[in-house]
Amino acid sequence: MDGSTSPDVTLERLHEIADAFARRDVDGIVNSFAEDGEFRNAKGPDYWGQSFKGKAAIRRYFEPLFANTGDVKWNHTKEFICGDRAVTEWHRTATLHTGERQEWLGCDLYTFRRGLIVMKDTYIKVVA
Repeated sequence: MDGSTSPDVTLERLHEIADAFARRDVDGIVNSFAEDGEFRNAKGPDYWGQSFKGKAAIRRYFEPLFANTGDVKWNHTKEFICGDRAVTEWHRTATLHTGERQEWLGCDLYTFRRGLIVMKDTYIKVVA
């Protein structure tokens, strides 16, 4: 790199995003996305899960998630970067208000533009 351009994503940026999730910081999560960013949840009616496009839609997904799972935690275990793409691997635990315990292994496939997420595509394995 000649110094005139900066990378679309760095390990530091991935750690900032992981920290926002660890803090359950909806503003931090939403502000990690570009205005036209998209979050694809692993679960949903379409083969890609369910898509939330734009910051307002992404906020509408995460606010109730945190409200309904008071102890949700993500433990990020690995991350990889290749150009404007990144992968994070994680272990998620949560207890729903119903008392149901959730435990998932997952990964997020990211595409970045100038440090902001334009696509976050989530995949999970449900630990039974």
